[in-house]
Amino acid sequence: MASHSEVLQRLRTAFRSGVTVPEEFRRAQLKQLLRMVEENEESFLKALHQDLAKPKFEATVSELVIVMNEVHYALANLRSWLEPEYVSKNLATKVDTCYVRREPLGVVLIIGPWNYPIHLLLLPLVGAIAAGNCVVIKPSEVTAAVEAVIAELVPKYLSQDCFTVVRGGAEETTALLKHKFDHIFYTGSQSVGRLILQAAAPHLTPVTLELGGKCPCFLFGSLDTTNAARRLAWSKFFNVGQSCVAPDYVLCTKQMRDALVPALKVVLREFYGDDPQKSPDLPRIVSPKHWSRLMGLLGRSKGTVVLGGESDEADKYIAPTVLVDVAEDDALMQEEIFGPILPILTVETLEEGINFINQRDKPLALYVFSDESSVPNAVLEETSSGAFVSNDGIIYMTLPSLPFGGVGASGFGNYHGRWGFETFSHRRAVMLRGWALERLNGLRYPPYNDTNLSWLRWTASPKLCSIL
Repeated sequence: MASHSEVLQRLRTAFRSGVTVPEEFRRAQLKQLLRMVEENEESFLKALHQDLAKPKFEATVSELVIVMNEVHYALANLRSWLEPEYVSKNLATKVDTCYVRREPLGVVLIIGPWNYPIHLLLLPLVGAIAAGNCVVIKPSEVTAAVEAVIAELVPKYLSQDCFTVVRGGAEETTALLKHKFDHIFYTGSQSVGRLILQAAAPHLTPVTLELGGKCPCFLFGSLDTTNAARRLAWSKFFNVGQSCVAPDYVLCTKQMRDALVPALKVVLREFYGDDPQKSPDLPRIVSPKHWSRLMGLLGRSKGTVVLGGESDEADKYIAPTVLVDVAEDDALMQEEIFGPILPILTVETLEEGINFINQRDKPLALYVFSDESSVPNAVLEETSSGAFVSNDGIIYMTLPSLPFGGVGASGFGNYHGRWGFETFSHRRAVMLRGWALERLNGLRYPPYNDTNLSWLRWTASPKLCSIL
């Protein structure tokens, strides 16, 4: 087996040859990636069920279709993304050609997580390919079945000189990070995100971090409780809560809570039946370690369980669970839950809810449910988050024209659609000059004098730029 140094040297040699730069190569590799997903759908679905017990519907929509749509979007827009972006000029540069040119960064590293082990690995790969890079792909070892499928298929479909898969756990990743990359794209926890930054620092490698956080769902004002409960429950318990964009907790008034809990009870029965453990539509916790962490949080919580609470360690099962009377300092409020546990906290005013959100780290997503347009407008204006959605949840991430990414502790940098292309591109400033207007250029040469300075300031005036 080739060492990391040998693998990276192979990719760097390929990149320096210029093979990834032509639009035709990028298109060909994107089409091959699309074929890989389409032709191996059953293998991917089987692996996802083996790792996470994902139902076919959820796996198809959130893991495969979203990747295929992303590739189609990139193919449809790649030519326009590659076009030079011409910029405005002043009098001193009027006859020059000035534009921004997008260039590939080089050899980049993409580290994927386990909760959406295909989607969150291949979507950034689409952006990296579209931008013309060579890529080291590191799938999560936690979802071993998916990791094996990715490692088997990528070399069959994509150029082996330009793309490679590295397998292994924390030790393997640590060794990989000792090498210099031109960009690192990481999706996962905040704790590991800090380690990624530390590893990148000696090489001054730019990093994109797609992290989690406690995404609030704020319900306030008049509201259709049944529809709210349906959209909230779907967003929270999709992939059994193992989503970085899942609503992590609910904020609402006591009156709203008392109406919401019965509505959630009805909705959860509609979704998963009287015994959710027997439902084919509810996935499982990814590992015994993660199951124990969630049960530990639930055990330490001083909130009152009003729905769910049942669990089965051997089956890695935790029922969709809702708690009330949860305090701000409760165990469930100390870290991202990342599971099927939903605490409800109460506030009495819109301002109190906004202050509650602003006193915490900026979330990856913020959801506001209300029939009154003034409510989401106020929260939007007075808070900060990676994304903002009114009257729904995680559905926003399926739209490739919207940037996906965090802010503050929930991460930095973004991707999806053009945003992924931009993340993996260098925006190079280009000025192509001839020999005209040398008399005008002469204003800048020594010996300096105030007259030339006045003329020079005039030629570079922003007001003059707008006229030109």
